[in-house]
Amino acid sequence: MRFTGNIDAKTDEKGRVFIPAAFRKQLQQANLEGLILRKDIFQQCLVLYPESVWDAMVDAIVQRTNPFDSKGRAAMRGFVAGAERIGIDGNGRILIPRRYLESADIQGEVRFIGMDDSIEIWNRQKADNLLNNPENLAESLECLMNPNNNES
Repeated sequence: MRFTGNIDAKTDEKGRVFIPAAFRKQLQQANLEGLILRKDIFQQCLVLYPESVWDAMVDAIVQRTNPFDSKGRAAMRGFVAGAERIGIDGNGRILIPRRYLESADIQGEVRFIGMDDSIEIWNRQKADNLLNNPENLAESLECLMNPNNNES
């Protein structure tokens, strides 16, 4: 499952938001069991994971974490404790808990951004600022894709 594109939406006063139809259709076609929501570890946004993707990520962390490594256990704890299982209601909406809305500075207008096997949920203005800088994209892709560029 690969999510692509970006779609604007609005949260209501209770924190409910419609999952964009294109993303919802993909989730339905995959016979989705559930969704996991957590704050992103790098950016001020939320990440929505299909349960199978979440489980694979947690499995990867578990495989790399020695049960007697306190830093590894703390990282694992912080990662899974910051997540919450959520569902899609009959109208195609999810309820974003208030603490997540506050941590991502979401107050109404949001942008859903497809990020391969997950979906990011951004404050729309912050997403605009992030996406409206093509020079950063070009520079990042050049560094990532050009192995000679990393030599100094």
